[in-house]
Amino acid sequence: MKNPTAANDTEKRPPGDRDDWRTQLYERLAEDDEGRVCKDISAEACRETPGNFLATLIASTASNVADRLASAKTTLPWLLMQVGAPSWIISLLVPIRESGSMLPQMLIGAWVRGRAIRKWVWVGGGAVQGLMLLLMVWCAFTLEGISAGLTIVGLLTIFSLARGACSVAYKDVLGKTIPKTRRGRLSGWISAIAGLAAFAAGIWLSTTGENESTSAYAVLLAAGAGLWLLAIISYARIKEFPGATDGGANGITEAFARLSLLRDDRAFRQFVIARALAMGSGLVAPFYIALAQDDLGSAVYLLGIFIAVEGLAGLLSSPVWGRWADRSSRQVFAVACALASVTSLLVAGWSVSGFSASASQWFYPLAFFVLGVSHAGVRLGRKTYLVDMAGGNKRTDYVAVSNTVIGLLLLVSGVLGALAALVSVSLVIALLGLSGLLGAGLSLRWQEVSG
Repeated sequence: MKNPTAANDTEKRPPGDRDDWRTQLYERLAEDDEGRVCKDISAEACRETPGNFLATLIASTASNVADRLASAKTTLPWLLMQVGAPSWIISLLVPIRESGSMLPQMLIGAWVRGRAIRKWVWVGGGAVQGLMLLLMVWCAFTLEGISAGLTIVGLLTIFSLARGACSVAYKDVLGKTIPKTRRGRLSGWISAIAGLAAFAAGIWLSTTGENESTSAYAVLLAAGAGLWLLAIISYARIKEFPGATDGGANGITEAFARLSLLRDDRAFRQFVIARALAMGSGLVAPFYIALAQDDLGSAVYLLGIFIAVEGLAGLLSSPVWGRWADRSSRQVFAVACALASVTSLLVAGWSVSGFSASASQWFYPLAFFVLGVSHAGVRLGRKTYLVDMAGGNKRTDYVAVSNTVIGLLLLVSGVLGALAALVSVSLVIALLGLSGLLGAGLSLRWQEVSG
């Protein structure tokens, strides 16, 4: 006989539980209508799964939309151009945004490990990010030129550090509160709903025509701050039970000792190498836009088109990637990475082939759409795989070490990419595409951890 207190694969619901609206909605979204799946979480956490699923869905969707509206790849560069910031400051946005949230994560992870309840780390980090967006709005209306640029970059640095704390805490709380075979579905719904919202925002922006008022960008940042408020309110409602606190913050030496995982843990090392090679699916987007601007111009409505296209890609593809990731996150990562790489190679070839501007009007948005589809799969696949491959504090260590290593590599690749772009933007796109193909091939050697 099964132990009724254990976290079984299919623990039945308590009487009357199915009448709760949260449970009914959870059953529809998570496709769990027979017996609640409880893989890899405790029995007490299993009972709270419907409410935690929905709270995480609302919080993560709101924060995801906020990130899209205040993107360092699109919105912030256009804003800095509007306020007259020099181009060298604009080139710092993406490296700071990405690496700033990853590099400190070994230290952040050591601190997070000492906390039995970790959702408050995410709540605090989210509050800081919302505040930074509001301060950027203030900068947009009160500062100009280099002072505006440097101030916004400074705010973005603080924003990224807070995001790093959220990243470590989120994956650990997700692993404690959501069953193993439902995490991909949750991530898929988050990306899909966020994609719909981004699509709507992009359509709105595309109706502004040739308008280049600062207020249009400020509205996007202010909306992002409001969404962060919604996110932290929802995330605070998650019912998280105390977890392990062994190996908590013991200083810099202890934090960096976690790097030994790369030497001693073969499966984790393979994951990090493939993830590093696949960075191009995220880094290549600004280069697509640069080529498109050269051919099509730089009116504000074009920004709206690309935001809408990216949102539509997430909306249509993420639920599919999510369900697939619950069966094999390894396959999702490999297929999506290969798709992004092939797309980049095609774009590089197109850019040097001399096609007309009229042809480019449909080609670049289409390519950006395919890149959005594939990047959604790369992110969802690697996130689901990382959460599923370990539990407890080992999961926290995996997240912190991998993100710190990737953050350092992002800085290096950003510098190299900037130098290569001086020679040819198409060359950068092609190199990122070839790197991604190698990453896709290596990921096929990962162990299966889903299901």
